Amino acid sequence: MKKLLACLALGLALLGGTTGALAQDAAASAPAVVASAAAEPAPATAAAATAAPAPAAPASATAAPAPVPNKGDTAWMLVATLLVIMMTVPGLALFYGGLVRSKNMLSVLMQVMVTFSLIVVLWAIYGYSLAFTEGNAYVGGLDRLFMRGIFDPATGAFAMGATFSKGVVIPELLFAAFQATFAGITCCLIVGAFAERIKFAAVLAFMVLWFTFSYIPVAHMVWYWMGPDAYVSKEVVDGLNAKAGLIWQWGALDFAGGTVVHINAAVAGLVGAYMLGKRVGYGREAMAPHNLPFTMVGAAMLWVGWFGFNAGSALEAGNSAVLAFMNTFTATAAAVLAWCLGEAMLRGKASMLGAASGAVAGLVAITPAAGNVGLMGAIVIGFVAGFACLWGVNGLKRLLGADDSLDVFGVHGVGGIIGALLTGVFNTQDLGGPGLVTDWVTATVGSNGVGAQLWIQAKAVALTVVWSALVATVSFKVVDLVIGLRVPEEDEREGLDISSHGETAYAK
Repeated sequence: MKKLLACLALGLALLGGTTGALAQDAAASAPAVVASAAAEPAPATAAAATAAPAPAAPASATAAPAPVPNKGDTAWMLVATLLVIMMTVPGLALFYGGLVRSKNMLSVLMQVMVTFSLIVVLWAIYGYSLAFTEGNAYVGGLDRLFMRGIFDPATGAFAMGATFSKGVVIPELLFAAFQATFAGITCCLIVGAFAERIKFAAVLAFMVLWFTFSYIPVAHMVWYWMGPDAYVSKEVVDGLNAKAGLIWQWGALDFAGGTVVHINAAVAGLVGAYMLGKRVGYGREAMAPHNLPFTMVGAAMLWVGWFGFNAGSALEAGNSAVLAFMNTFTATAAAVLAWCLGEAMLRGKASMLGAASGAVAGLVAITPAAGNVGLMGAIVIGFVAGFACLWGVNGLKRLLGADDSLDVFGVHGVGGIIGALLTGVFNTQDLGGPGLVTDWVTATVGSNGVGAQLWIQAKAVALTVVWSALVATVSFKVVDLVIGLRVPEEDEREGLDISSHGETAYAK
């Protein structure tokens, strides 16, 4: 054990030497003054970024030219957006579909695909505006309602969105598309908690309410800020920080959605599992996954797509994206090994389901840390998440007593919390992390103390848990009163494929 600890310490010390190379991109992946290396920046606003130039009057000789998006950054973000779409449909759909019984296969595919489609439309109508424009500390405004102002069809001019580097922009419409995939997959994650027993109409009605009152505010609180170009002098810093989301103001680090996506969705799913009650025959009848190859394929697609999810959150094709990419790679592999080792110790055998679940656990845990920790920190996070999530779907699940059908809380909740907290530990440059921007005017990079950052991370986790739980409880209750949540017992026994959709996944 002493040799293992010594090797780990040596590895972290050697990685400290990479901090200088990452310092420039730490400014591209960390929000403001006290802290956040992970917030995703607000798109173009009057204070934050630049609008595409109008072809009207010629610019004066002394006027600075408006920033033009780099084609490489734009191409990378288009690919990253496509990868996240692939994560959801078909990745998550197949992962979940293989885990349910054959009579409910199509119902889960439908719930994922239609939920994703619903949220993308709502995002374009009002979600993006409320999440990523200036409002207050909890929610944005209506400046981008119906995506107005984001594109001028008369001139063909696009508004530009800020990244994490001064003077570097991407088309705001591309940022909005990338963020739409995050909103969509977050809502789809919830489906796994109450699979095999909920009305299809109830799923969609709940998603509208929860997306509006939980996802949007949490995304705004964690990720909205005024962008690096707004920080032109020390005199404006306090005013700009006051316009950011509440959790961003605290300095919480969330590179790609540990709080916004995973903890947020997992808590909502757990509430749903409680409010719908257990499946008919739960604990008495066999409810084994009907198609583990589908689950394996889905997990593999999630792993591949997650590189767009995490590395794309750098918003640029630079060092920060590379760090997030490699951390996503190694942390996931470490979690697979940890889960399999844990199963072997507990049951004497490692399972394919366990390996696939371990991969997802590692992906979840590294999400908030992807661009915020060093390489060895990522491996440690992956190992811890693999063991912790194995406990989450076994010991913790029994303690909670809820029928969380596909272990949404055990994997996404536990993994998200582990990742969010350990981000606060391994971000520091003393442990090989890239640190964070401590002064956006000069783009100075430094580190907070581990204890101080860990406390900030814990506050962000706690607020997300409470907010999502309250919104989910009210939303499920409203839907139950208006539509009813659960299908009749006869329909549940027959299977939701036939009773809810009139079709079957497999010919008899």
